[in-house]
Amino acid sequence: MTGVKFFSSIKDTLLNIKFNNVIDILIMSIIIYNAYKLVKETRAEQLAKGFFILLLVTKLSEWFKLYTLRWFLNWLLGAGLLALVVIFQPEIRRAFEFIGRSKFFNKYKKGGDNKPNAVVEEIVQACASLSRQRIGALIVIQRKTGLGEILETGQMINGYVSMGLLINIFIPNTPLHDGAVVIDRDIIKAAACFLPITDNKNLAKDLGTRHRAALGISEKSDAFVIVVSEETGAISTCEGGVISRFLDPDTLRKKLVEIYEPKPVEKNLLSKFIEEFSTTEQEKEKAKSEEEMHSKEDGDKKDEEI
Repeated sequence: MTGVKFFSSIKDTLLNIKFNNVIDILIMSIIIYNAYKLVKETRAEQLAKGFFILLLVTKLSEWFKLYTLRWFLNWLLGAGLLALVVIFQPEIRRAFEFIGRSKFFNKYKKGGDNKPNAVVEEIVQACASLSRQRIGALIVIQRKTGLGEILETGQMINGYVSMGLLINIFIPNTPLHDGAVVIDRDIIKAAACFLPITDNKNLAKDLGTRHRAALGISEKSDAFVIVVSEETGAISTCEGGVISRFLDPDTLRKKLVEIYEPKPVEKNLLSKFIEEFSTTEQEKEKAKSEEEMHSKEDGDKKDEEI
């Protein structure tokens, strides 16, 4: 009887569906899809599957009137909510960072005044030279997400990006060679920085600690990471938790150009509203200042006539 009522309620819902219900479903679909993308291929994916199976079993125990099992599962779900917050802490952090980097809140902003092509060329030439010499390197290029915690683990440099400086940093047995270099636009912010290691268990066995650290920071931020293998000299890049291996200098150059010279994106409604509001306020202030100036000039003329 309960099953009949359930299917009857679904039928009534489908018959009485409205436009705002469709919008509601679409929004929830987008949220669920993006949430899945955030936890995909992480340890949270298996935990999420287990949680949904638990919900399903709880509902089945309600339908089949398994009262003891239902009581236990309800207690488990209630106590497990706090545990889930602790277990999913890295994924929750990634979710909020993803929202913060969303295009809805950010409009396109061009980089610094220096020539990005020159910076790109310095990085590419340095990586090519390190690759030929089979010298290991780990270069993190900061984007929107701040890397203050990473910078604190290393030695501050604050020097302009140059091929010579990058090569000298990674020369073996030098004080700063062990760790990552962090670059912000055209400035080498720090060297010998420690990066978090990825939890991904599905990586190739030949990927060492350097590559796993590169993947780790790319999972926790929007940074673009370049890795030069000490064993093979192969150049790899990591972005968004995805690694691209065995790149040549030309391919690396194209990837860096996309970062340093991004294409302008169309402004969203929020950005347009803010810009329009700012323009209106500026026009009001300008009109007010012109009116005050005219009033002052009229007053001066009257004083002259007197």
